[in-house]
Amino acid sequence: MPDFDAASRPLAPTARFMLSHPAHVLALGFGSGLSPKAPGTMGTLWAWLAFWVLQPLLTEVQWGLVIAASVPLGWWACTVTARHLRVLDPGSIVWDEVVAFWLVLWLISPTGFAGQLAAFALFRFFDAVKPGPVAWADQLFHDVDPASDPAAWRKAGWGIMLDDLVAAFCVLLVLALWRSW
Repeated sequence: MPDFDAASRPLAPTARFMLSHPAHVLALGFGSGLSPKAPGTMGTLWAWLAFWVLQPLLTEVQWGLVIAASVPLGWWACTVTARHLRVLDPGSIVWDEVVAFWLVLWLISPTGFAGQLAAFALFRFFDAVKPGPVAWADQLFHDVDPASDPAAWRKAGWGIMLDDLVAAFCVLLVLALWRSW
């Protein structure tokens, strides 16, 4: 992929783009981020389905290791994909939703469908509305300039991941308060 050129227009993600680099496959949530409507919701639904399929196969410790590895791997994949799309925070990148929602599901387990549905609804609320700390995390690296900052894309990749991790912690806080009440 060519380096970012300030005069270049952003690229639209396609299946061909996704398959052109392993980072794209991961960042675009194995295709869920290619949804023309609500890619973040599609990525979160993909995360939920993947969790449901993998949950019986992985121990609690293995889940923790998968999530821990998914954060730096996601940072790399989001950085590469955002740079190749020439957009600091493309909506089609959904690996951030995947990792953050896995974290929520892992930490609230064991819980039934109703608990997972409540977590899904809360996560989508915090991710879409971005109240308080989620908005702060979302805006943290939106002002970076790839033309003048050599670390801009790495900062953007971290920014993509960070707001969803903050949204996950907000969901966990709400659920903990609800359970204790």
